[in-house]
Amino acid sequence: MAQPGTGEGPAVAELAPWPRRPARLAHAVIEALTDRIVAGHFPPGSALPVEAELCETFGVSRTTVREAVKALETKGLVHARQGSGTTVTVQEEWNLLDPVVLAATFQHDDELVVLDQLVGVRSALESQMAAQAAAVGSDKDLRAAQAMLSRLDRETSTPLRFIESDVSFHAAVMHASGNRLGQSIVRIVHAQARTTELYNGTPDEASCRTANAEHRRIVERLLARDSEGAAQAMSAHIEEAWRRRRSPQPRR
Repeated sequence: MAQPGTGEGPAVAELAPWPRRPARLAHAVIEALTDRIVAGHFPPGSALPVEAELCETFGVSRTTVREAVKALETKGLVHARQGSGTTVTVQEEWNLLDPVVLAATFQHDDELVVLDQLVGVRSALESQMAAQAAAVGSDKDLRAAQAMLSRLDRETSTPLRFIESDVSFHAAVMHASGNRLGQSIVRIVHAQARTTELYNGTPDEASCRTANAEHRRIVERLLARDSEGAAQAMSAHIEEAWRRRRSPQPRR
């Protein structure tokens, strides 16, 4: 993610007008401003352009701009104060579970810092849910996770299809845990991460076969009702799969 510039004051970039007028105006303004804030073009402590300038830049009404700024505030990106303008907040205040903020964050995560953090969160939550699934999951739910293995075996030669079924496999294990909050958190962050090539890598048949061998160890531990073993197998799979996809050098 881009860092604020150095110097006597924050360097603020100018916004470029749209070549075409988007259909969903407020949402388009929100996405554009979120992207510029996350990219560091409007560093923490800097002020957004005044309302009239935003109206002119995006070709929208004051009502649309006010709606967009209000949305940015609910996302934790800005503080809007009457008479003192709209100020960008520090990164710690940003709501990274908001889909728009999260998508922009991943888009500008050139050194994979946030994606590394995502994998850590997934490893912690999904290993816990694998342990819960082994302990309390119904036989029917565990058989559903087991059934995914055959489907994944058939799809190792079609990596794009495999990675879609891989998501379904993990969803089946999480469902078996009964942990609805954990499922929601993982679903939000993983869905956004999968929209970026930085996270997806370039899957091939060999990596798919390796991943499914790891899936099989998870299922074996689940069926054995081995909570600790299921947790360890899930954590190892998530972290190793990321290590295989991750570039050995930071992206520039």
